[in-house]
Amino acid sequence: MTNSSPPVSLLTIRQLDQVLALNNANIPAVSELTEEEFRFDLKHCLYPLMITDVGSNELLAFCVTFGPGAPYQSSNYEWFSDRYENFVYLDRIAVASDHQNKGLGAALYEALEKKMIADQLTTALACEVNLQPANPGSLRFHHRLGFEEVGQHEPKPGFIVSMLVKKVGEIPLP
Repeated sequence: MTNSSPPVSLLTIRQLDQVLALNNANIPAVSELTEEEFRFDLKHCLYPLMITDVGSNELLAFCVTFGPGAPYQSSNYEWFSDRYENFVYLDRIAVASDHQNKGLGAALYEALEKKMIADQLTTALACEVNLQPANPGSLRFHHRLGFEEVGQHEPKPGFIVSMLVKKVGEIPLP
């Protein structure tokens, strides 16, 4: 994260309208999100993080994660739950289109990894990236950050995702 990047802070329900607009502007890179789903996610997520513009308070980027045992109904989350005892699952990350390629996504990942290390929760940061429909920019971004493919999954017909994991911290992955 550069010195000019806005700080990462905790996402709250106050950003509901902005989260829904930003998330749904990023479909199909992320799935559609309703108000009810966001309220559920926020109640059960592990690390809800955001970056806002300091001057305007405009939401520029956010991410939502879940830890093991969360009451989260996602076949991608369940795929990781079946294979890893301890992990942090990055369910969604979205960056405003006019702020992409400015380091905001990397800043969210950096803050997330620091929280994981400080909390000594796990060493596996897990996520998925669309292969079909293709999201090559996201794949390049995740590989650049050190994520490795540990499998592929078809969460629904016509969609194939690359299941990615990054080692965070000093303890080896299982």
